[in-house]
Amino acid sequence: MATQSPFSFLNGLVERAVQVVQPPSWLVHETQQRAVLFLNHVLMQEREAMERLVRQKGRVARVQWRNFNMALVVTPAGLLNVAAEGATPDLQLEIMDSNPLALAQVALRGDKPSLRIEGDVQLAADINWLVDNVQWDVEEDMARIMGDVPAHTLANIGRTVAAAVRQFVGGRMTQADGKPASDADRLPQ
Repeated sequence: MATQSPFSFLNGLVERAVQVVQPPSWLVHETQQRAVLFLNHVLMQEREAMERLVRQKGRVARVQWRNFNMALVVTPAGLLNVAAEGATPDLQLEIMDSNPLALAQVALRGDKPSLRIEGDVQLAADINWLVDNVQWDVEEDMARIMGDVPAHTLANIGRTVAAAVRQFVGGRMTQADGKPASDADRLPQ
């Protein structure tokens, strides 16, 4: 007998909310601008990332998930900017998993979502390199605001919580046949 997750009702609720709720255009624009500022902040901490992007200046990459999309253009400085409305993308990345909770679960496990990729192979390779090699140094940014010791303490707490969440999510994984993994399946051989 298959047992259903006690949180399965959330899946349907989130699905309906994403389909029904359409944010106003000003909110979409502001969210995209904030995302670009964050991405550029992270990129500026890694010189090699910016050097890779300089080679792609003027190229447009469009990311799409369901009916949400964001087109980014690479600037001559090796950073990103929101592409002009109607800009033709050189690369299109579509996130295939439409379920927001499943997508969050993939992210919590530290995995990449499944993508459909169309367009410029070199731009796709450079973006893949960025995803694999560039990480936000949260602890360094917190240390600028509150000092080294409190930032280190908070970062350690965050890492502990993240590891616990990953372990919880990983423990709830299912087998290939769709059945929940038993405790025996999770034990190391």
